[in-house]
Amino acid sequence: MMQNVQILSEMNDRSREVFRRVVEGYLGSGDPVGSRTLTRSMSEKVSAATIRNVMQDLEFLGLLQAPHISAGRIPTQAGLRMFVDGLLEAQLGDEDRERIEAGVGASEDDVSAMMDRVGNALSGITRGASLVLAPKREAPIKHIEFVALAADRALVVLVFADGHVENRIFVPPPGQTPSSMREAANLLNALIEGRTISDLRGLMSREVAARRQEIDSLAHDLIERGLAAWENEGERSERLIVRGRSHLLDQGADADQLERIRTLFDDLERKRDIEEFLSLTEDGEGVRIFIGSENKLFSLSGSSLVVSPYMNSDRKIVGAVGVIGPTRLNYGRIVPIVDYTAQLVGRVLSGSGH
Repeated sequence: MMQNVQILSEMNDRSREVFRRVVEGYLGSGDPVGSRTLTRSMSEKVSAATIRNVMQDLEFLGLLQAPHISAGRIPTQAGLRMFVDGLLEAQLGDEDRERIEAGVGASEDDVSAMMDRVGNALSGITRGASLVLAPKREAPIKHIEFVALAADRALVVLVFADGHVENRIFVPPPGQTPSSMREAANLLNALIEGRTISDLRGLMSREVAARRQEIDSLAHDLIERGLAAWENEGERSERLIVRGRSHLLDQGADADQLERIRTLFDDLERKRDIEEFLSLTEDGEGVRIFIGSENKLFSLSGSSLVVSPYMNSDRKIVGAVGVIGPTRLNYGRIVPIVDYTAQLVGRVLSGSGH
């Protein structure tokens, strides 16, 4: 984003205007914008040839592209990103505001009914698919299940002690397989006994610290004798490098010690992964926009996701609302709609004590 702002600040007024008008024209119609069209709308009188030169410069910067030979230009993904970050003038219209308020409704106990209405309102107003993540519950869990959906996407199914079921999508730590996820769930289910996710996360971080201490004390003797050394100590990729291993293995005690350290390392890795599973929650405040292939979570190439988290009365993020649509979404209209909906949902939830 900083780089985008820098490119924008280094552009002259003419380049900035050509860029903005190409993007706005494309977002409005979905069609490439040509130099002749721009000569009619530019604030200063310039020739089509001058505009073509500016467009070529913008293409060289990776902000515009020509979909066909001798056609007009459309923004690249990087260009759209820069427009959204630096040039978007977003305002909420009165009609959109009224429809959102009617959709959210007043404070009430049935949160799931309200979230259904919010989803329907967002879809209806924006003509896109809506995304609604209901408030997360911090209640005792009865059962937990991890389901691999794709290499970069997984689902956690939480069954709460009161029978409520919740699904959450997250990006798993690299290198996870369906069997490693099953193993993580089995280990957690053995520990659940009415604990919340926060309790389980605390338990895992204590386990990780205990394993690390155990490995340190076992490895201390080997390191003192100059037979082993740490590589990348304290980092995720740390290893214990054993020197003269074949000589060591002739001495039975050391072989047992090494095997014990290896087992503890495996256990440490598994528990670190589980700790990471439990802490993969969305962070940050305000509207976030994922354009095209930036949007890894939903793997919707050629689509954009405009999403905003909402907070409860403790200023804690408890869910999110958003809209999924083509990359040429009308961002100037959609961004304030999503932002206002998130604020409104947060206010209603805070007022109703959720």
